Amino acid sequence: MTFSCNFTEPVLASLIPHTANATSWFAAFDSNLPIFEITTKLRVAAFLGQVFIESGRLTVLLENLNYSASGLLAVFPSHFNTSTATANARNPQAIANIVYGGRMGNTEPGDGWKFRGRGILQITGRWSYNHFSQVLFKDDRLVQNPDIMLTEDIAVKVAGAFWNEHKLNGPADTSDMVAITKAINGGTNELDQRLATYKAVLAAVA
Repeated sequence: MTFSCNFTEPVLASLIPHTANATSWFAAFDSNLPIFEITTKLRVAAFLGQVFIESGRLTVLLENLNYSASGLLAVFPSHFNTSTATANARNPQAIANIVYGGRMGNTEPGDGWKFRGRGILQITGRWSYNHFSQVLFKDDRLVQNPDIMLTEDIAVKVAGAFWNEHKLNGPADTSDMVAITKAINGGTNELDQRLATYKAVLAAVA
């Protein structure tokens, strides 16, 4: 038994909307989470509680930047005004390059779009893609082919590496979802949903 809690494929299937995908996702979790010592009920529940929010319960692995003008002003007020929001509305590629260009290691034209959020923790920016590629593979495969982060195995590997690097097993052991949320999200967005999801997963794997 890889996990010291009731985390099995049927349990995962009960927690996600597309149950047919449970086999491939559970295989990825089973292979990779033990590497990062995410095996206890508190750690598994904390990890999945965050992952499920970031990925729509494993249904969304690529950032959706198809914002309306009002959406741009609400979500990215420091990057758009009324005029530029109207001009770029519903243009995800342009939006990504405006929002992410010139930061997070994005130095080349089009980097904002190329390195938009991917995976089950929505890793973003050339720096992070290269960093986790080096950590996991000692090469630049995530930079050269970012879409491999949309596969179950690579998505879980990268999320596990992020979790490990930020030492999130510690706060998971004390059920400190606020600290974990801040590490992953940069703030406490959707904290209520994260707490509710955490509690649901915890009950399922207990």
